[in-house]
Amino acid sequence: MTLDRSGSRIDHLNVAVPDLTAAVAFYGPVLATIGITKMLEIPPNATPNQPTAMTGFGLADVKPYFWLIDGGTVGTNMHLAFTVDTRDDVAAFHRAALEAGATSLLAPAVHPEYHADYYGAFVRDLHGINLEAVCHRVGA
Repeated sequence: MTLDRSGSRIDHLNVAVPDLTAAVAFYGPVLATIGITKMLEIPPNATPNQPTAMTGFGLADVKPYFWLIDGGTVGTNMHLAFTVDTRDDVAAFHRAALEAGATSLLAPAVHPEYHADYYGAFVRDLHGINLEAVCHRVGA
């Protein structure tokens, strides 16, 4: 029996960035390669507890779950991994990220230190975030 490693209990994640416009321009085409699209833009002061602009990405017709928040500071050692369906998706994500200005940290490859079928690629985005696309499926 193969263990399904794709599930998560995280509903959404907010990432503060110093330049929302630059971050959205980077993430839009990169996330599109793995089926994640820009879904919602919230202007500053839309609610009393939300003074800055926000842009939400997610699965179309489902919900935004990855939010970029304007005017913030990226945390140290921040790492964000997106689960994808195939190894080709990992390669497409890596290529698109490099084309959008990211720096390659690790090219697409098997990483047996995590588990035998862990196939991922790592890049550093424009604000220093370590991003990854990972496929956990055998032979996908």
